[in-house]
Amino acid sequence: MQRRRQQNRFMKSFRYLLLSLLFSLSSTAVALPEHKAIPGGVAVIPLEKPSKNSAPVVTYNKRRAMVVKENDNWVAVVGIGLTAKTGRHSIKVKSKGDIPYTQHFVVKPMKYKTQHLNIKNKRKVNPNAEDLKRIRANKKEIIGALTLWSDNNAVSTDFVLPVQGPFSSPFGLRRFFNNQARKPHSGLDIAAAQGTPIISPADGKIIETGDYFFNGNTVLIDHGQGLVTMYCHMNTIDLKPGQFVKRGEKFGTVGKTGRVTGPHLHWAVSLNNKRVDPKLFLAKETKGK
Repeated sequence: MQRRRQQNRFMKSFRYLLLSLLFSLSSTAVALPEHKAIPGGVAVIPLEKPSKNSAPVVTYNKRRAMVVKENDNWVAVVGIGLTAKTGRHSIKVKSKGDIPYTQHFVVKPMKYKTQHLNIKNKRKVNPNAEDLKRIRANKKEIIGALTLWSDNNAVSTDFVLPVQGPFSSPFGLRRFFNNQARKPHSGLDIAAAQGTPIISPADGKIIETGDYFFNGNTVLIDHGQGLVTMYCHMNTIDLKPGQFVKRGEKFGTVGKTGRVTGPHLHWAVSLNNKRVDPKLFLAKETKGK
């Protein structure tokens, strides 16, 4: 009888331990990017109404946005374009079996610095007719990759730096090439010597590679749910489209191809086809490099 009681106590303790473990696993917080609702930023929006079934579908400016589960809540992770107007913005939320609704968030103003660069190759500033034809073809390929949507319930937004080096040109700079105004800097430049290894900041799939007029040797990686990263001015590319790459895995080296003033990596992060500040996806200790 005493032995049976001991066995019962053991089974109760074991069940309690198992339930506690399952609860802790289900309520673990995911690593989300930093919430910074500004032009070129990311809005991390806890959804107001719970979804009874699967993940809700969220759209922003008619384009599908990332949705992840944090603890027991659904959270939308929305990229905001550099040209976005400040003020009230909205997302549309639709869950299976539930009534669709609209949720609002506010985009605050952000003033970016100005940068003047002198480019020796004049065609990289004022392309000729043949160059423009190539640029249009390049743009079509790049946009095709940046607008890709792939379902991924385990998408990782906890990035490591793709290359070690100082941040030489921050995201969002208002740029002038040879005193001519150009589009804002839509990525983060990391200075490094030619041949320095480039690693993937998170698991993903190579979806496009190419030698482009402005970007030089380029790789685009799909991480899922509209999160795509791009790497430009590379020297060598080790992987091909269709191949998978793991977090921390090398896929190429730093170069000085395309429109550059020296060797460096231009790293861009696209979320729902909006270029956003890559530093928002990095751990705090690496943001100020």
